[in-house]
Parts: sequence; C-alpha cells; structure tokens
Amino acid sequence: MVGREFAFHKYEGLGNDFVVLDAAEEGTVAPARALALCDRRLGIGADGVILVLPPRVPAVDARMRVINADGSVAEMCGNGVRCVALHVANQRGRRGGSLVIETDAGPRACTLAEGATDSVAMVTVDMGIVRVVGDCTIDVDGEIVTLTTADAGNPHAVLFGAFSRNDIARLGSRIAVHPAFPRGTNVEFARPDGAEIDLVVWERGVGTTLACGTGACATVAVACSKGLAPEGTRVGVRLPGGHLDVTIESDGAASMKGPARRVFSGTLSSGWG
Repeated sequence: MVGREFAFHKYEGLGNDFVVLDAAEEGTVAPARALALCDRRLGIGADGVILVLPPRVPAVDARMRVINADGSVAEMCGNGVRCVALHVANQRGRRGGSLVIETDAGPRACTLAEGATDSVAMVTVDMGIVRVVGDCTIDVDGEIVTLTTADAGNPHAVLFGAFSRNDIARLGSRIAVHPAFPRGTNVEFARPDGAEIDLVVWERGVGTTLACGTGACATVAVACSKGLAPEGTRVGVRLPGGHLDVTIESDGAASMKGPARRVFSGTLSSGWG
C-alpha cells in the first residue's frame, strides 16, 4: 500500500462495519496497518478489514479474509460475508442472484434478493453447520459463570440471562481471552423474548459490536438445543444494530438473512499510515 494509491470501500451490516479492499494476496495488509485503518479517529474507522481475494477453489466467486480491529484474523464473519457478496455483485454489475464466497471456515452461498442496488441489499447466507459443543462453567475473577460453547466456523460462548452494559463489558472482555478458550472466543449475552432473542455480542478482537452474524447463528443454535427456540423455523434476533433472521435445522444447518450496505468508497493516498 505504500508508494501508490489504493482504493477502499466502507461497508456495514447492521452497524458492524468494515474496510473492504480488493487484493491479490493475504499479505497486502499487515496486522499493524489493519489496526491503523480501523482507528475511528486517525483512520477510516471500522470493526475490521476484509480482503477480497481471488478464489482458491472452483465454483467460488471470491475469497474473503477478515482482519479484526486489533490485527488478529477471524475465521468467519456473518455480517462481513453479506458485505462481500454485495461488493462482488457490484463488481459484476449484478442486482440480485447468488454468489459463493470462500471463507477460512469454508464456502458460503449467498443470495441477494431481487431489488438490490449497488448500495444496499438483503442477503441470505447458507452459514453451514453450527455445532453446539456443550455447557461448561469457568471462573472469571472469582465469579463462577455458566455458558454454552458453540462453533459457527469460529468459536462462541453463549450466556442466557439479563445483563447490564457493565456486565457485558466486564464479563465479555474476560471470557473472550479466558484460558479455557485457547483461540479466544466471541461471547454472546442473550435473552429469549417469546419468538425472538435479544442479543449483544462481545466480539473477539473487537469488543462490543452492534451486530455479529455468526454470534446470532450460534445463539439460536444453542437456544434450539435447550428448547428455547424452535428448530426449522425462522427466529428473529434483535441486536443493537438491527434485526437478523436465523433458521437452524435439526442437523445444525444454519441460514441467516440480513442487510448489507455500502457506505462510501475512497482512495488512500500514497504513503498513508
């Protein structure tokens, strides 16, 4: 990126925002540069950087690599994959239809609803199998916390109950890096409310976010396993940034529907950062 101008695009899905860059290789953006790009005062500002790369396998339209705001790499990002689907559709002049995006957690089929524009689309994603691992208890600074772990292509720890902002900040920051989770974990604070679930996510490598697609899928999967939500039926997940629809089948197959929006595009000047 040094020595030449570099185009970028800002996308968001329910307020979970990303700097999206077309790149030829993974090393185009180093972790330190990603951290600078995500800085909300000195950079563009985002929860992460997404590199849109050439696919490695046939029958795939593009590959995405997610670099969190702290420079760490995420295997998968549900809101991010919707944004990448819209971005790739824009590149091809398409308004609706299906694309397959390769992620570090496997390929994800995305369908853009008819009526999509170059700025906004409603996108349904086949999120693959979400695996509920099981319940566990951990010690968080002397407090015993019970949670359920799940794998949505990336790790999640789901807690049910009523949580204050202080609870989420305190527990989220500690659970995310707890020794029980060697890779770190995303942390979901969920409250079932009839046919819907209220959810706030402490995202690994980011902190509290307005939305988390994989977190929504993991939470609904865990809720289904506990009889708190029905399998095979669309469940509404209310996040601070808006609403996602998630369906979990009996075999764990997950589908997620939500918006993606291009906010603006620009050019980084040569020598930026």
